[in-house]
Amino acid sequence: MVVIGTRPEAIKMAPVLNGLRISSRVDTRLVFTGQHRRLVNDLQTVLDLVPDDDLSIMREGQSLYDVGEGCLRGLSVIIQEYKPDMILVQGDTATAFFSSLAAFFEGVSVGHVESGLRTKKKSMPFPEEMFRRLTDVISDLHFAPTIQAKENLKKEGLDSDQIYVTGNTVVDSLLKIADLEGQLDDDILRVISQDEGSRLVLL
Repeated sequence: MVVIGTRPEAIKMAPVLNGLRISSRVDTRLVFTGQHRRLVNDLQTVLDLVPDDDLSIMREGQSLYDVGEGCLRGLSVIIQEYKPDMILVQGDTATAFFSSLAAFFEGVSVGHVESGLRTKKKSMPFPEEMFRRLTDVISDLHFAPTIQAKENLKKEGLDSDQIYVTGNTVVDSLLKIADLEGQLDDDILRVISQDEGSRLVLL
């Protein structure tokens, strides 16, 4: 089971989800919490992210307490109904943390994509830094984007056998979108190739 709720989660989990869906060994469900509904809706077609379940937790003016309650209550029902072997979450969002907590309450294993990133200050950024730390504590498998992220996890006492350095999945999404958009315009390619020693920054 893959759980997402925000635009960054949607972008970064799309390649993982699509990889799981083409495997004959895995039966995958996508759960959308609705934390960033309007920001995710426009990605559904482009990234093939039609959810199997939608918690629709977002309410105007809601607090983190409301988000937490919505995730925990909604996911408890879905987890009890489908009994997944593992729940995959991504990053440092409220959806990631509360989904991992719901999985823990139900005795379900957790895999954390983009695990191990740290600022070393628990309130910077707030509340994301603490969300990702706590999600890592709960998780059984850690998919770290970099060697440094893996080292961070090892320093916190996590077993190396549970940590996999996978790179950043946003690159996979970028490549897919680039394929959809086609080749760059010739004028753009000409500008890029003028100075091979220069750096190109994409915004």
